[in-house]
Parts: sequence; structure tokens; C-alpha cells
Amino acid sequence: MKKFILIRHAKSAWDQPFLQDHDRPLAERGLKDAPKMALKLKKKGIFPDLMISSSALRASETAKITAKELGYPKKEIKEDSRLYHASPHAILKILRSQSDSVNSLFLFGHNPGMNDLITYLGGDLDNLPTSGQFGFYLDADSWEKLSPQNVRVWFMDFPKNKT
Repeated sequence: MKKFILIRHAKSAWDQPFLQDHDRPLAERGLKDAPKMALKLKKKGIFPDLMISSSALRASETAKITAKELGYPKKEIKEDSRLYHASPHAILKILRSQSDSVNSLFLFGHNPGMNDLITYLGGDLDNLPTSGQFGFYLDADSWEKLSPQNVRVWFMDFPKNKT
């Protein structure tokens, strides 16, 4: 069985109005929430075989903080520019193209694409907040078989969740 977690980037800074959206760094809150959420994964014993991140700075920084907390080599994080403001279809295409040797995958990206993909796959939520995590089980032996018919919700977590 394969598992994947969609992780929305941590809260980004808006204090530099002329900065390109792609280049916005994490805000102070994001710098606090990202490691907190990574530690929640660690406490549950959830570790990735592969981490893929949007090339946007805020997503990349979130992935690197998560990697540090989980002992995942930062240099092995794959950045994929297609994840920057990706549609649900584009995210699915990336997920379906992964090697079947990967059993646990973390994907760092953005809304609204992540929200829409979660809903398409049967997840029930209004909004995946910044630093939010939404995990699925894939009941198939191959990533290319990923579809709403063979995934089930694993968990959802976010910084303000008290559990």
C-alpha cells in the first residue's frame, strides 16, 4: 500500500509588496508552524521515501524545514516547477508518474489546486490551511493507478488542530 501527504506551504510573508509571488519567503508564523507540523508527523512515525516541492520559495522552505525535522536529506528534495499554482490534474499527473519503489510520498504545494484535488479524491474539507497536511492511502501497487476509486482518507492535520 502506498501513502501520500499533500502539504500546503506554511504561512508566507507579504511585507515586501514588490516581490514576485514565486519568491515570497515564509512569515514568522510559517517559520513556527512548519517545524511544529513536521514534529507531529515524526511523533506519528510518518516518514517519507520521497519529498517533492513546488519551486516557489515558501513551499521549498516548508519542505526543507520538514526534511530537517524528519532527518530527510534536504538535497534529495525534488523541486518541480509544475507544482507552482498547479491544477488538480497537474498534481495527479506528477503523483502518477512516481516510481513504484516509492511507498510514502510528501508533496508540498499550493491552494486552490490542493483543495480541489483533495475534494476530487473524496476528502471533505473547506480549506486546507497553511502548513496543513492531508494524507491518503493508495490501495494499489502502482502510482499510475491513482484514482478516486482506490484512495481513502488517512488523516488531516493543521497547526490549530489540538490533537
